Amino acid sequence: MLLEQILDGLRATTPAELVSVGAGVVYGLLAVRQNRLCWIFGGVSSAILAGLAAEARLPMQSLLQVSYVAMSFYGWWQWSAAARTGAASGAPAAPSIGVWPVRTHLLIIVGLVLASALLAPVVAGWTRAAWPRLDTATMLASLLATWMVARTRLENWLYWIVIDAVSLWLYARQGLAFVALLYLVFLGTAIYGWFEWRGRWRRQAVPA
Repeated sequence: MLLEQILDGLRATTPAELVSVGAGVVYGLLAVRQNRLCWIFGGVSSAILAGLAAEARLPMQSLLQVSYVAMSFYGWWQWSAAARTGAASGAPAAPSIGVWPVRTHLLIIVGLVLASALLAPVVAGWTRAAWPRLDTATMLASLLATWMVARTRLENWLYWIVIDAVSLWLYARQGLAFVALLYLVFLGTAIYGWFEWRGRWRRQAVPA
């Protein structure tokens, strides 16, 4: 059934989906390379996806994409500031990668579960959300993960691996097959990003 929905969705792919997917793929690749241009492509992709998600009865995903657009401005500013600071000190332009302790992540996960449980009934009551619990949970987790990217926290990629897998399923079930394929690409990019950033984090910890 899900495969049939994906095939039907591919046949009904719109130009807007194609543009959003293309921009989204470029965003992911540039983010892994810590290139601040990623935020421009990410903003364009998210602006289009906001409308597509609203049409597909995924209101929290639509709100999430709008938030992504706002976060793209913050990410551009954050990475640009790091580049200017690095240039002034002779350090590499890319911002340094940091990590959070395990306890912090446990608190975050508990907080996400509780917040999703509280907000999902509200979303279900106020909107025509097809999947209020998953929609809400992925929105909250994605906002956190996007902020972690802007702050160059290594573990952001682990969050994205889970988020992208869930989002892939959500969009496929709602008939946006090409967007679902975008999230499949995002999933692969997140796995690659984890290993790439982890390697850089280890190298920056080694004294020159």
